[in-house]
Amino acid sequence: MDFDLPEGALAVRDGVRAIAERYGPDYWDRCDTEKRWPEEVWRELVQGGWHSLAVPEEYGGGGQGLLELAVALEALAEGGAGGAAAFMYLLTPAFGGLTIARHGTEEQKRDLLPALVSGELETCFAITEPDAGSNAIAITTHARRDGDHYVVSGQKIWISGIERADVLVLVARTTPAAEARPRTSGFTVLLVDVKEAVAQGTLTHRPIPKLGTNTVASSMVFLDEVRVPAGRVLGEPGQGFAVMWDILNPERILAAASGVGFAELILRTACDYARERAPFGTPIGAHQAVAFPLAKVKAQTGLARLMTHKAAWLWDRGRPCGSEANIAKLTAADAAWQAADRAFQTHGGMAYSLEYPVARMFRDARVARNIPVAEELVLAHIAQHDLGLPKSY
Repeated sequence: MDFDLPEGALAVRDGVRAIAERYGPDYWDRCDTEKRWPEEVWRELVQGGWHSLAVPEEYGGGGQGLLELAVALEALAEGGAGGAAAFMYLLTPAFGGLTIARHGTEEQKRDLLPALVSGELETCFAITEPDAGSNAIAITTHARRDGDHYVVSGQKIWISGIERADVLVLVARTTPAAEARPRTSGFTVLLVDVKEAVAQGTLTHRPIPKLGTNTVASSMVFLDEVRVPAGRVLGEPGQGFAVMWDILNPERILAAASGVGFAELILRTACDYARERAPFGTPIGAHQAVAFPLAKVKAQTGLARLMTHKAAWLWDRGRPCGSEANIAKLTAADAAWQAADRAFQTHGGMAYSLEYPVARMFRDARVARNIPVAEELVLAHIAQHDLGLPKSY
């Protein structure tokens, strides 16, 4: 399946795979159980420059693109990280490196990107709100201009990595929804100094107890008159909707890459068990009832990989990729979930034992159908934009 990858992307895949092979599912199980960031893996990614692939070379990065980030993420997920790998490539490499490199001013790039490359600076992203959910138009977190600052107040939910972040990439309204014409105007993307705001007591966060992916916390975030210098606007004030989509499409593409790598990891786990388990003298993998569903997931995974690579390739060239990003996310998430379901069935009663990695894989694969966007909204997008059907929401 390497025919569609340039030489640089293949080198990235091999480099990250070498790191992933030094760790395995047991390591990731421990991190999840202990609810701790996989610091050892992160340190190796930073030291090798594998986290800053999309940062231009003049700022110390790899000078590559979203395709290489997707390939790296897929390799890490397949190597044992599974769904946890997504956070390692979304939070700082994509939300920070990729976004600032594409939309930041020269001053912002000089100030932030070298520190990101060295590992001194980490980022996260905040758009979702309790009353808005997937409806970004309905967000109410607002930023008002006050001299040479913006003052931000509001609330965000499901913000992953805020406890580690130095900079929060925040979407806020600078024009109330009722006054915005068109309705996609009036959004501004701000780069918030998290540590400063926490120290001043204007930003607080509280982790949300959750079912899985516990290598990183996902939190409620409360903003109460947070002051952000006007020079920390990403893109143009009031024109943040385009920047926002240039964050959300890569998020979906990288989520798809995670799903592809995760599906491969789950399939390997299931097949290893199916080759070894022989309660009636013959490995259960020899039976078509076990083998065929796994083979079908393998086919699904290969197709999802191709669409993921295509979507990333388009984004890197500044071409429209919304449909491809959505299709990649939809098919990859489904492949990972089908793989987890079949792995659970393949393991029989042992799937329920925490001595096996299937339990973590099962719960972590399921959430990918809901985040970073629910599959129903993906299907609505495809129906409207690719099939020409009436808008449903």
